[in-house]
Amino acid sequence: MQIGFIGLGKMGLNMARNVADQNWQVIGLDANQEARKTAASFGIETVDSVDKLLLTLSGRRMIFLSTPAGKITNGLVEELVSKLDEGDILIDSGNSNFHDSQKNYQLAKAHGVSFIDCGTSGGMQGARNGACLMIGGDKAAFKIAEPFFRDLACEQGYLYAGKAGSGHYLKMVHNGIEYAMMQAIGEGFHLLEKADYSFDLKEVAKVWNHGSIIEARLMALAEEAFAADPHLETIKGEVDASGEAKWTVEEALKHDIPVPTIALSLFVREESKIPDSFSNKVVSSLRHGFGGHAMVKSN
Repeated sequence: MQIGFIGLGKMGLNMARNVADQNWQVIGLDANQEARKTAASFGIETVDSVDKLLLTLSGRRMIFLSTPAGKITNGLVEELVSKLDEGDILIDSGNSNFHDSQKNYQLAKAHGVSFIDCGTSGGMQGARNGACLMIGGDKAAFKIAEPFFRDLACEQGYLYAGKAGSGHYLKMVHNGIEYAMMQAIGEGFHLLEKADYSFDLKEVAKVWNHGSIIEARLMALAEEAFAADPHLETIKGEVDASGEAKWTVEEALKHDIPVPTIALSLFVREESKIPDSFSNKVVSSLRHGFGGHAMVKSN
């Protein structure tokens, strides 16, 4: 069976290799020539334009997007639905905002094209060996594409969630939870690092990942990180926020649902990118003003 992959970065290429190993004929496209060369080195057939991709695929065409959310993905959807035929299937596997997915579903529907939003979790390892998929959109199209999702996912690792946008809504909330879990792990290990005991953090992460109530993939990743750099001395304490937690908090506010842990984890990430926080300067000056507390002067 054939499928067209657009986006051959870390996630896209690993997912393409995953299904290619399971006898899917993958035709890949990426704007970056080096990405195409890398994919070709793994036996993935590649093309250098949308038009060539569509010409290469035969029968009912199925296109799988693994591209950055927002302008790039939305632009590709707009281009593709104008060129695909009625009955073709377009799948967005990126971290798109569910509002964008609802609009893209309607745009595709107006052209007779089926649109599926597919939240994807599991990181690069999951992409290569079996991902977790949260799927929304056209149910009839999902049924047609289900063999592909089954092969791409780990065992019991895919769910058809419902109408357009539901897959990316699930992924949004999933990532909000992920932010909070990572923050809790980070804070716990920070305390262990500063304690009056000489903990081997790699071994702590290892034992916590075998039978404890906080056993998790994230704990396994912590073990790997401490094995490579026991005190994380080569890493800068700056953490990006890619958008999903912000959307989660916005959605929670819309529904008057308190999500303090997720919100605080988002704010910590934003704070981490401010090298000399102005708000902290204000607080320091206020403490000095009312209590005579010492202020640290900048150089």
